[in-house]
Amino acid sequence: MGLFDRISRVVRANLNDVVSKAEDPEKILEQSIIDMQEDLVQLRQAVAQAIASQKRIEQQYNKAQTEANSWQQRAQLALTKGDENLAREALGRKKTNSETAAALKAQLDTQSGHMDTMKRNLIALESKISEAKTKKDMLKARAQAAKANEQLQGAMGRLGSNNAMGAFERMEEKVLMAEARSQSAAELTGGNLEEQFKLLESGNGVEDELAAMKAQLLAPSPQPQGTLPPSKPASTPSKSEVDTELEQLRSQIDSL
Repeated sequence: MGLFDRISRVVRANLNDVVSKAEDPEKILEQSIIDMQEDLVQLRQAVAQAIASQKRIEQQYNKAQTEANSWQQRAQLALTKGDENLAREALGRKKTNSETAAALKAQLDTQSGHMDTMKRNLIALESKISEAKTKKDMLKARAQAAKANEQLQGAMGRLGSNNAMGAFERMEEKVLMAEARSQSAAELTGGNLEEQFKLLESGNGVEDELAAMKAQLLAPSPQPQGTLPPSKPASTPSKSEVDTELEQLRSQIDSL
């Protein structure tokens, strides 16, 4: 018996595991709502049958009570007419109908109690189904979000563990190195141009200074205000003196 119990337990455990893995929350939620709605239909049918049975019993009770009252009146009429035998017969019929009415009244009271219970169960089931429908949409959305997150985490795990991510990172590093080499080459080329322009700018500055000095030497000196001009014009330096000074300046520039 111990071996068979263990085998039975293993079989049940495996079956439960298979069923648990096969359960899709969205499908199970839909099926649960369908099952509850079927139960609701059956309960409504039971309530409708109970109401019809209660009405039939109520009709029988009213009829028996009416018959009892009728035979009561007939017994009084026969006794008034002096016919005791007929009055006795009427009272017997009245007793039978009264007993029938009493039995039907007890059955009607019991039926009313069952009817109230069934109506309360019907209202409770309708409320549960309405609540379940509201929760179903929310639970389906949560299940879908959980499934999507699980798939995303799995994809992230595969990216971190396979060679594709490593190859991607290597290619990214190569692109960064190529950009760095390109930037370095551009900076070197730009540096040569800067040096060339600096040389050109320094040459222009010497020529400009030379032209300014020539203009200063050739321009007449200004006369101070309030003084009379000299009787003789100021003597201008000769051309040989200017050329000599120019040669000296050029020698100074070349020695820089």
